Amino acid sequence: MAYNEILVDRLREALVDTPNVEEKKMFRGVTFMVNDKMCICVSGENLLCRIGPDKAAEMAETNGCTLMVMKGRVMKDFVYVSPEGFNSQKDLDKWVNLCLTFNSTAKASPKKKKKTA
Repeated sequence: MAYNEILVDRLREALVDTPNVEEKKMFRGVTFMVNDKMCICVSGENLLCRIGPDKAAEMAETNGCTLMVMKGRVMKDFVYVSPEGFNSQKDLDKWVNLCLTFNSTAKASPKKKKKTA
């Protein structure tokens, strides 16, 4: 599935002054890792935002935002945001700031050990 390249560029610009940002291909798109932790992602036409369980529950009540469900299980830290939720730069900045705020306290996923032959 293709992802929105224009949205990826908008996120690159929004994160240009953020230290320790790395891009990875995952979640059917491009994920922006900050300090080795998943922060925000372009998945198809949507944003996938890691904002923590409290903010996720709160923001799921807003227009264009839904909780992330994977294999029938709600992923408590994550929400999907459809384009109507980030059309304006002000709205996109809001989501980026929510993600960066949570990222500062989020735990990194454990590193996977590489298999040896």
